[in-house]
Amino acid sequence: MSFELICEIEPPTKPDLKHVRHQIGTMSKIAHSFLIPDNHIGRATVSSVAVAHEVEAMGGRGIACLNSRDRNLLGFRRDLLTAAAYGVDQFLFVYGDKPTSGNRTSDLTVRSMIEEARQFSPDLRVGAAAGLRAVPAWKRAADFLFTQVSFSLEAQLRWREANPVDVPVYAGVMVLASERHARLLAAAIPDIDLPGDLVARVAGDRMAGVEAACEQVLALRDSGAFAGVHLIPVTRYRDVESRLATAL
Repeated sequence: MSFELICEIEPPTKPDLKHVRHQIGTMSKIAHSFLIPDNHIGRATVSSVAVAHEVEAMGGRGIACLNSRDRNLLGFRRDLLTAAAYGVDQFLFVYGDKPTSGNRTSDLTVRSMIEEARQFSPDLRVGAAAGLRAVPAWKRAADFLFTQVSFSLEAQLRWREANPVDVPVYAGVMVLASERHARLLAAAIPDIDLPGDLVARVAGDRMAGVEAACEQVLALRDSGAFAGVHLIPVTRYRDVESRLATAL
């Protein structure tokens, strides 16, 4: 079985897709497919369905992330119809980051989104996010799982051994771009474990986070425990591509 690299795109917060196209063009050399976040970290962004369509138009495979936070049932059905019109047929359903303003809607859950998507079309491929804890039975019915980002290879392998699910599982790997990025992550994701030695290395060497993430990707591949990796290169996608292009 091949090891898949799913690269996350930084979604645009303005009506301009130039940066998206540059990310796709650069990472298409190493990526099997692209994940497009939905209103990333609580900020309004261009529709993940529209960006997934752009990925497909450029010859790639797009996975549109949709969160339950920002939509009711009618809005979700609209998204499924729009995706069908655009030929987008892969989704990752998530709860959603805490919004920077406004309130969370409560009409949908990830579980109900999966059920609704199954009723809409049996041909859709739908996935769910899994924290590094036991996977509930209803998530095991998804077509694939994305695990929470972790900077610990050992923690990821322990979780995988304890959760022998039958669907493809993609381990979350993120580039730690800077010391400031580490602080923002710690504030946004309270239970994330940021290794102090990595934060210190990144503070002194801007390439340390890229190198650590690339090493983790290759170690996960060599372990054979995962179907692939969900890689979040943030702004460092050029550096990540140059290091992984010859290694994968």
